[in-house]
Amino acid sequence: MIPLVDQLGRHIDTSRAFKRVVCLVPSQTELLYDLGLEHLLVGITKFCVHPNHLRSNITVVGGTKNVHWETLKSLNPDIVLCNKEENTQQIVEQLEDFTQVHLADIYNLDDCYELIQQYGEIFKVARKAEFLIQQIKKKAKEYNSFLSGEPRQKVAYMIWKKPWMLAGGDTFINHMLEVAGYKNAFKNHSRYPEIELSDLHTSKIDLLFLSSEPYPFKEKHKEELAGVFPGTEIVLVDGEFFSWYGSRVSLALEYFKELKLQLKTKKAD
Repeated sequence: MIPLVDQLGRHIDTSRAFKRVVCLVPSQTELLYDLGLEHLLVGITKFCVHPNHLRSNITVVGGTKNVHWETLKSLNPDIVLCNKEENTQQIVEQLEDFTQVHLADIYNLDDCYELIQQYGEIFKVARKAEFLIQQIKKKAKEYNSFLSGEPRQKVAYMIWKKPWMLAGGDTFINHMLEVAGYKNAFKNHSRYPEIELSDLHTSKIDLLFLSSEPYPFKEKHKEELAGVFPGTEIVLVDGEFFSWYGSRVSLALEYFKELKLQLKTKKAD
């Protein structure tokens, strides 16, 4: 059998049966669950909140960037699932000292489909994986039809405060903004740029999205910024639907439609 190569070039021997899995990425934990693989999970992070019962039944090994090493090693995992952006290079290198590592690297929906397909091969659930991919593609096609003729509003997507930080280009968030039917005003900036609020004035945005994660923006922040940008629509958005990949993309497409309709209704009022 030809070894599978993960999204960073690591070879995974798919002839093996992986029966003890640790996942250090919340969206990938949810994906495993939706592929019917909960029974393989022996370790997850404190941020693996979907579905919410997992943290009660499965050992929590810390966060995505701060791992409790003794706890993780004691689980004797066959494989640990990581992501280039979520987990540090140091974590990956330490893991490779004692177990197999699969590393995801996601920038767009094609990368997402590739990851789902790889999990299907690694964990012997190829049919379920293909069904999920086709389900997402069908919803994406339907959403594109819904968007037909819609103007693409210019948006800034805020992810952090002190310092103010936005989602720039070369990110999955940027791609999902495009999928959702918006133009990212900061697409030409690398990754997650720090900005001054004055930069938002000069960018002439139509919408300012305040994400629920990683910084938990609330109504009070919306009110604070409304005083600075009186002519700009400021919207609290669910960050999971813009930044989580895997099976959550299917739900994201439904969320994007609801968001578009809400903004249309508000504008009409």
